[in-house]
Amino acid sequence: MSQKNPSLETPRPAVLWVTVDEDNDGQRLDNFLMAQLRGVPKSIIYRIVRKGEVRINKGRVKPDTRVKTGDQVRIPPVVRKEKVPQVAPGDRVQAVIEAAVVFENEQLLVVNKPSGIAVHGGSGLSFGLIEVLRAGRPQARFLELVHRLDRDTSGLVMVAKKRSALRYLQDELRHRHIRKHYHALVSGDWPAGVGKVAQPLLRYEMPNGERRVKVDSSGKESLTLFRCIERYSGYSLVEASPVTGRTHQIRVHAAFAGHPIAGDDKYMDDASLKAFRAFGGARLMLHARALELSLPPDSEGKSPALKLEAPYDNAFAAALKKLAARTGRNS
Repeated sequence: MSQKNPSLETPRPAVLWVTVDEDNDGQRLDNFLMAQLRGVPKSIIYRIVRKGEVRINKGRVKPDTRVKTGDQVRIPPVVRKEKVPQVAPGDRVQAVIEAAVVFENEQLLVVNKPSGIAVHGGSGLSFGLIEVLRAGRPQARFLELVHRLDRDTSGLVMVAKKRSALRYLQDELRHRHIRKHYHALVSGDWPAGVGKVAQPLLRYEMPNGERRVKVDSSGKESLTLFRCIERYSGYSLVEASPVTGRTHQIRVHAAFAGHPIAGDDKYMDDASLKAFRAFGGARLMLHARALELSLPPDSEGKSPALKLEAPYDNAFAAALKKLAARTGRNS
């Protein structure tokens, strides 16, 4: 009878013992396990908890149990599916994104995201902003988006470097303590009397599966403040400050006011879009220009105020310069 060669046997995964650190204090156990077991389906995570294979300080727990600093979490061996190799961001795109970082400390970094780059991969995209940042910073233990921008919108995006910072900033957003100001070039002459648009927004799906948003009484309460900055021949540059944070909010509210954002292939009528393209417009003219916030508390418990402003990219600046010349003004 032949004996097994130990050197050829696949070693069995070992039980994992993880000590909860300060940054994970108060997190739900199911979310904690998802971070520890990336790529493992939720159904398996809930199953090992239900069967009592996951323990905290040797005691049985439930998925909604909150972990605490210093807790010892027992995680049983779990077979993970092999990941399909992902296309890694190239050196050039990593250099572009690193050069676009406008603020960074130990808890937060803020990037002036270029137009055309999604904030994360998926839906046919190999990678987005967050994947590029992670690839360029392999030593970073934690990098997560605090909020999102549409792929074609440029400007300021916050990325948390600690879970505690992510919780703090998302809570600040929920309580509307963070002020975001966008610059948008809209078609037509923005009316002096329109300082806000308060219309409920509803997400819906087109027959081809594309997601859109429309003003609808059954939608979610939404409010955008508008201020005209500059008037050009056929267009206006406005500041749009969203009070609520709905998908496509500024784009839909501007279109509802009768002044869609230039270059918007979802909410601008075909004739106006064609005219903007003929003029040389090469992108959606929406830019997350400024942020005002209180930083997450530091080691001394201080939360200093931070104001940031992001410059326009070449395409946005060139369109404004061309319009200024056509209108007869210096840029």
